[in-house]
Amino acid sequence: MKLDPFYLIVDSADWIERLVPLGVKLVQLRIKDISETELRQQIRRARAVCLAYGCQLIVNDYWRLAIDEGCDFIHLGQEDLVDADLDAIRRADLKLGVSTHDVSELETALGAKPDYVALGPVWPTILKKMKWQPQGIERVSDWKRRIGALPLVAIGGITAERALLVLDEGAASAAVVTDITLNADPEARTRQWLAATAPWRNRQEVPA
Repeated sequence: MKLDPFYLIVDSADWIERLVPLGVKLVQLRIKDISETELRQQIRRARAVCLAYGCQLIVNDYWRLAIDEGCDFIHLGQEDLVDADLDAIRRADLKLGVSTHDVSELETALGAKPDYVALGPVWPTILKKMKWQPQGIERVSDWKRRIGALPLVAIGGITAERALLVLDEGAASAAVVTDITLNADPEARTRQWLAATAPWRNRQEVPA
């Protein structure tokens, strides 16, 4: 499968409605601590926008709701992976991405037969407190060697300027949160990301 090199992660459908029309083709909806009713509404809004603009929507964590709402891609962290019904996810034909931070987690992730693996944090991140030190750019190429043809998503401290560094090291996609959502002009920064990753957008596809 092929992932867009620019992987936007946001915490509301508001962001998706605001930024996807600019040309974003890959977005994760990552929402914490809201009711199921609110979350379902957020997923529906996000899905409608993504369908209208040809953007791939990935729902973080809530695989049951993703199935219910007809989504086709889910992302799970390691803790969520333990509790998820992988058979149900596969029966629903959902594609699966899994977070990893060390070799043990990578082995766990590969055991779930994911459609991509995420590695982070590559650089220091302010998104959340993590027990792992920044992996460094060298770990990106190491992870890519370990997973072979499976797409690799790099995350953590990535800016538009750093995106090409992780793509050069073998990542299929560079994930971004705060470099856009905390920017004074998120729309302008999104356009900078689109321009920076444009040379990678039509490169070789990875077989499914």
